[in-house]
Amino acid sequence: MLAPFMKNSLKATLRGVTNDPFDPSVDTLKSTALPLMKKFGIDGEGFDLKVVKRGMAPGGGGEVVFTCPVRRTIKPVQFTDPGKIKRIRGMAYSVRVSPQMANRIVDSARSILNKFIPDIYIYTDHMKGASSGKSPGFGLTLVAETLNGSFLSAEMSSTPQGQGDIILPEDLGTNCAKLLLEEVYRGGCVDSSNQSLALLLMTLGQQDVSKVLLGPLSPYTIEFLKHIRDFFQIMFKIEVQKPLEDERKGGDKVLMTCVGVGYSNMNKTLK
Repeated sequence: MLAPFMKNSLKATLRGVTNDPFDPSVDTLKSTALPLMKKFGIDGEGFDLKVVKRGMAPGGGGEVVFTCPVRRTIKPVQFTDPGKIKRIRGMAYSVRVSPQMANRIVDSARSILNKFIPDIYIYTDHMKGASSGKSPGFGLTLVAETLNGSFLSAEMSSTPQGQGDIILPEDLGTNCAKLLLEEVYRGGCVDSSNQSLALLLMTLGQQDVSKVLLGPLSPYTIEFLKHIRDFFQIMFKIEVQKPLEDERKGGDKVLMTCVGVGYSNMNKTLK
């Protein structure tokens, strides 16, 4: 979040774990967080997140390169209609295991998702040698894109080596597909893993009204709202929207409204 407000455009090389069962993976950030930031005006040629090496927990050994241009201000948004799902994309990855693992994941995930929508494409990514990090593992990231440019994601990765029960690729693919369907049911214009990022961007925006429709707030988001109140003295207007019975639009939605603090980059001169 600091990157757009620096003096010069950022190019950062980050090393370590790229995929683990607990935190948002680099694939999820690339396919959901970056498009979300673009809606707030943080975009340009140099805005990218590239996976050079993939590193699974616990050994890590991954490497990603993040590049981001600088911006003077963040624009307010009115993002209240996610639209219907138009396609699903995914990435099944495997490192230091058989390449067939990724194919087995894809087959099991498609067996569930094919019942709902025809436009599904899940890529496979098998990294070998120096690019495969220090620990074996596999996983899947799924992203549903809507007609109005919302991205809803779900992901799962295998249990880290030497920890807990082993999970089969078929079970992982099936469970991840079900997680994506649950995320679609929760709905909103932003998925649950990026709710806090959307609220922070709304807070830092210009002194104008921003509105974003979210699904049910996650426990992390609720705590994050308390931090925004403490640090920025910004209080959100929260309106619960219950879908009509015949609409079939999933669970209850929450419309978040606030006026930004008008934060601006002092390093970037007026033009």
